[in-house]
Amino acid sequence: MDIQALNDTFSIPGVLAFEQHGELTRAVITTPAATATVYLQGAHLAEWQPAGQEPVLFMSAASAFKTGKAIRGGVPIIFPWFGDRHDGQPGPAHGFARTAEWSFAFAALAGDDLRLTLTLAPSETSRDLGFDHFHAAYELTIGRELSMSLTIANAATTQLTYEEALHTYFAVGDIRKTSVTGLDAGAYMDKRDSAKVKFQSESPLVLTRDTDRVYFLTTATCVIDDAANAREITVAKLNSATTIVWNPWAELAAKMADMTPDGWQTMICIETANADPSAITLAPGATHTLRCIVSVQKTSA
Repeated sequence: MDIQALNDTFSIPGVLAFEQHGELTRAVITTPAATATVYLQGAHLAEWQPAGQEPVLFMSAASAFKTGKAIRGGVPIIFPWFGDRHDGQPGPAHGFARTAEWSFAFAALAGDDLRLTLTLAPSETSRDLGFDHFHAAYELTIGRELSMSLTIANAATTQLTYEEALHTYFAVGDIRKTSVTGLDAGAYMDKRDSAKVKFQSESPLVLTRDTDRVYFLTTATCVIDDAANAREITVAKLNSATTIVWNPWAELAAKMADMTPDGWQTMICIETANADPSAITLAPGATHTLRCIVSVQKTSA
């Protein structure tokens, strides 16, 4: 569906409109409660800013908005595997969903909240990678709170096993003045130290170097204390047993073509996920919904 057709079918005057940005089509959202942008490639929520707040999502100033190129920042959708593919078969890092073209399916204003649904079905790309019998629906509620729900349905006659994540980049004023609670004493795989399994000793967690931690078997809500912006960002989740904490820090960021040299200073990823050993296995005809709810509260400076 081209931009004119999208606007004819789904636009809401003064609230929702579609436009071209770079090589990509995006939805631009303005409600009394929040502003946001969503790209159809990857069903990628790139911006969300509740009224009266600073932007909540980080977007790299060097991110490319090109067809087939992952967007650096916002909320990439990771499916059907997290990181490298585990079965030794070829495939892009973090799966194909984040660079696939999703279909816009629904938009409605409910009070001050805008509700959107985007869908993804098998394509030539997914079939070539062995994923021919799935359906995905991504539901967003954009308001003073942000709700993101990813539903996967197995349309095959055999089991479907997959990993998933909402790889959320949160904007912070200064990562060195930022802390995270909710993961105390949790077990995690340290991908920056030969994938060793460790237990968090810090309380709260304050990052001091490049960090890539995959926390196992945790359903906990995390709270980001963004001290430099005098606010707390609460990240609650449902049907998720994995949380990932990531920041590339200076040395790794300098090697990333789509990250500015200082971009790492104003971001932290807290990812809502189901990854090994918590990969999802769906019986034929079954569905699973992963949900993340984000809210923001001002604190004393």
